[in-house]
Amino acid sequence: MRREAAGGGGRRRARLAAAWQAQGVTTERTWAGTYTFTSPRIVEASSIDQVQHLVADAAAAGERVRALGTRHSFNGIADTTGTLVSVLPIDPDPVIDEVQRTVTVGSGIRYGALGAWLEERGWALHNMGSLPHISVGGATATGTHGSGNALGTLSTAVRAIDYVAADGSLVTARHGDPDFDGMVVALGAYGIVTRTTLAIEPSFLVRQDAFYGLPWNTVLDDLEGATGAAYSVSFFTDWLGDTIRLALLKTRLADGQSPSGVEQWLGAPRHDGVRIFDEPDDNTTSASNDPGPWNQRLPHFRFDTTPSAGDEIQSEYFVDRADAPAALRAVRALGARIAPLLLITELRTTAPDELWLSGSYRRPTMAIHFTWKPQLDAVRALLPEIEAALAPFAARPHWGKVNTMDAATLARVHPRLADSRALFERLDPAGMFSNGYLERRGVREAR
Repeated sequence: MRREAAGGGGRRRARLAAAWQAQGVTTERTWAGTYTFTSPRIVEASSIDQVQHLVADAAAAGERVRALGTRHSFNGIADTTGTLVSVLPIDPDPVIDEVQRTVTVGSGIRYGALGAWLEERGWALHNMGSLPHISVGGATATGTHGSGNALGTLSTAVRAIDYVAADGSLVTARHGDPDFDGMVVALGAYGIVTRTTLAIEPSFLVRQDAFYGLPWNTVLDDLEGATGAAYSVSFFTDWLGDTIRLALLKTRLADGQSPSGVEQWLGAPRHDGVRIFDEPDDNTTSASNDPGPWNQRLPHFRFDTTPSAGDEIQSEYFVDRADAPAALRAVRALGARIAPLLLITELRTTAPDELWLSGSYRRPTMAIHFTWKPQLDAVRALLPEIEAALAPFAARPHWGKVNTMDAATLARVHPRLADSRALFERLDPAGMFSNGYLERRGVREAR
């Protein structure tokens, strides 16, 4: 790892990035408004130098500090009793290395802004999340993902990290370094990540097709085949009835491949237009025979709109794809309990990886995502039933979303949790970057 002293050479990055500055997020609450931060101080840092000085000052005062991204978490994972430092205003200053096929950017940049910048230059990321509004730093630190049987989470693209350590120094960790696999999906537990290097590839086109009313039994009879039918496949359900509401197939087009899709798939007709929620959607990406750039088709929601439902709560659980048919049947048995609180569930897949705290660590994964109505008490009361139904399948929760799993349960389902905790304690022995959320879940030692 390369280390640079606090204030000793970090270049000033003062200009704001308008592509994500205009998103209009409040400083005290998360994006969906369902969690209010308790931190007494939030600083919008304008440079990496400033982040270094803020951390060094906190260390000298014996106070805590944590990074704050685009506020797309749904729990207290980003909160602190000390200072919250937002890196969003720092100039992303993207730099492409065409030989290594990487791009290095400020970690506060949103995927939508980065995607547009790369597409203009003929480059692409391997995947995108449902929402392009999330930041690179926050998404990779929490194991956020897109969909595709052969596609790793967004975190698997990380090739290097620049972070401000507990003494205010600037450190670079690279793929292949000892413990690097423990430092990517790390929940902000050891420092503030300021720049991230991601793998890139040549730009490509994607056709998105929408199919409504797929029979549950047909999908579950060959779930691996269904989820592998395109480059990226997502299913949407309310858990009621015998059919799945919607399937989105995102087909990566090779040179010369026809842009036209099939008119029927698994007994369901193809429709132009995407309707995820009960109300008509005007914020989704296009589903038609007209293919588009990867950055405008792989996400479900357009970058120039408010994504998803907006006023919502989210939960998500990851199970081995080999267990997915049984896990989905177990959750379907709770459909009548789930549906009154649910806006929509999305089912997606990811490839296995080696990142210690990833939901896909060493297993092909089915992600079972719940977008809830903003009724937190009722959702919290229901989650233990869902978690009990998924317990036989060693379900892992998404770190940034609402769940009720305790430290003992997390230790059982995350085989590298103890190794991660030891790594974070070594990098941050005073617990500056810790908080109550991490300590209650065994990610950091209690203090």
